[in-house]
Amino acid sequence: MSFVLSDARLLVMLEEDVPYGDITTAGLGIGEARGRATFRARTTMTIACIEEAERLMQLAGCPATHRLAFSGAQVEAGAELLRAEGEAAALHRGFKLAQSLMEIASGIATGARAVLCAARSGRPGVAVACTRKHLPGAKEVMLRAITAGGCLPHRLGLSDSLLVFPQHRVFLGRQPPHLWVARLRAAQLERKIVVEADSVDAALQFAHAGVDTLQLDKLPPEDVAAVMRALADMPRRPLIAATGGITEANAGHYAAAGADLLVTSAPYAAPPADIEVALSPLGG
Repeated sequence: MSFVLSDARLLVMLEEDVPYGDITTAGLGIGEARGRATFRARTTMTIACIEEAERLMQLAGCPATHRLAFSGAQVEAGAELLRAEGEAAALHRGFKLAQSLMEIASGIATGARAVLCAARSGRPGVAVACTRKHLPGAKEVMLRAITAGGCLPHRLGLSDSLLVFPQHRVFLGRQPPHLWVARLRAAQLERKIVVEADSVDAALQFAHAGVDTLQLDKLPPEDVAAVMRALADMPRRPLIAATGGITEANAGHYAAAGADLLVTSAPYAAPPADIEVALSPLGG
């Protein structure tokens, strides 16, 4: 997934932060002084939303910008990331917002990359997806961050994918799974059917009902391995996704257990990255 936030979205952010002008810069009478903002990484991190940070500085009124990294890049402490030049009013209008966006997104990207690396220490090539359990209203930023970290979006929303939770099944009564699986498949022919299971027995029942993906919720790695063994001889076994409490600390164990996909929310709780912004006047 490759995209950047639209100018319209970025302008909303600017309007939210500077709705009626910058009264401090105006009050000091320094708005027309020319200067430079330099963004540097204080620690090693995976960068995210640096393209949006550059565009924010442009939209804030900085006519000259120079970006030295890209989203998804691993940068070392002290690395210069971005420069912007313009009047002090423009620099102050944009730099804190650009800094905050990059710090939050890069923190999530760094956390996502850490979970992915831990998973691939257990089995090379395993995929990691991040849930839609992100801050409401911030979906585009969260998607930018997790994909910069090498992870996939698990679901873009309720409208794009089928995932049957226990909260759905309580309304199905005693209907055998093969009946509601068939009904769901007939209703959405182009969609894969994913069903969440919270026990080995339930997983096997849903697998034989014809689901496309089994999402094993909060099962320990040994139970994930047991499901993999039990379904190994199926002519067309479902994809196995492990979810619920997966972090950098245990991702390798789940990958080694054989899950095809790990699903996590952990990166969303990662602390922001630390990015320094230095402002300096320009002569002339």
